[in-house]
Amino acid sequence: MKKVTAYAAYAPREALRPFEFTLGALGAEQVDVKVEFCGICHSDLSMIHNDWGMSTYPLVPGHEIIGIVEAVGERVSTLSVGQRVGIGWFSGSCMYCSQCMSGDHNLCHRAEQTIVARHGGFADRVRCNAEWAIPLPEEMDAEKAGPLFCGGATVFNPLVQHGIRPTDRVGVIGIGGLGHLALQFLNKWGCEVTAFTSSTSKAEETVTLGAHHAVHSKDDAALGKLAGTFDFILNTVNVSLNWGAYINALAPRGIFHTVGAVPDPIAVGAFDLIGRQRSVSGSPVASPEVTRKMVEFSHRHGISAITETFAMQEVNAALAHLHAGRAKYRVVLKA
Repeated sequence: MKKVTAYAAYAPREALRPFEFTLGALGAEQVDVKVEFCGICHSDLSMIHNDWGMSTYPLVPGHEIIGIVEAVGERVSTLSVGQRVGIGWFSGSCMYCSQCMSGDHNLCHRAEQTIVARHGGFADRVRCNAEWAIPLPEEMDAEKAGPLFCGGATVFNPLVQHGIRPTDRVGVIGIGGLGHLALQFLNKWGCEVTAFTSSTSKAEETVTLGAHHAVHSKDDAALGKLAGTFDFILNTVNVSLNWGAYINALAPRGIFHTVGAVPDPIAVGAFDLIGRQRSVSGSPVASPEVTRKMVEFSHRHGISAITETFAMQEVNAALAHLHAGRAKYRVVLKA
């Protein structure tokens, strides 16, 4: 039995407090990871607040974890003690359903989510199935790598799933924790990239991040001038916008893809899709294999999150900083 020291929410919207629990015997296909850093995602706030109605308390958030493997199960052959790994939203999958056997572990109906009905990375150690602990190249900055395993894997996944090409014209809605990584990926992918942001102060910075153009996300007139332009538009925001204007900005066969958890239905006119053979889609965090490709791509091209670091014991200040919208662009806790 291993004792774990963590920070937990004991009820919705409460400040996190110290919490201790014990881990049972290590499973044959599991690993224990000593946490070094853990990013804070907006999903952590949603779970703390029970916005999605699936939180259980005490709740230990944290699913952008970087740490050192300290124990491996008897059937684990892909990882070794002392290896640095990253863990994201998922921490296990059944490994025998058709989705897992096809490489789509992230679509497994029995997938274990790191902070749903179990404890996450705002702790000194965390456990997961070995396939979800992704090795980190030695040269990568561990302090900045955590956000790649949720935010990065989330926006990289649709590029692979939809076969985005270097010749494509693409747009990214929202330049925050997810969007600032998407701009970097798409630029290095070779695409012509347009950033849609509601913050005029971010317009110049989007160019530094990889955008070739910047447009105000709520400027319907500017959107109207872009009708029929984009092969792919990636939405990273969780607020409602003029979706019809974005659909009309798609070229024939264009795809509007959301990874932002928009709370209200996305209203789309059928004829806006039918006439130009456009489509609307969404996706979760990437599978282990696509996450490995994302890490390799990031390493090769020097892509990393822009982060602010707080000590783990400053977790409530860090959460307040994120909730107030002051984070630029990802907050990381240092254990």
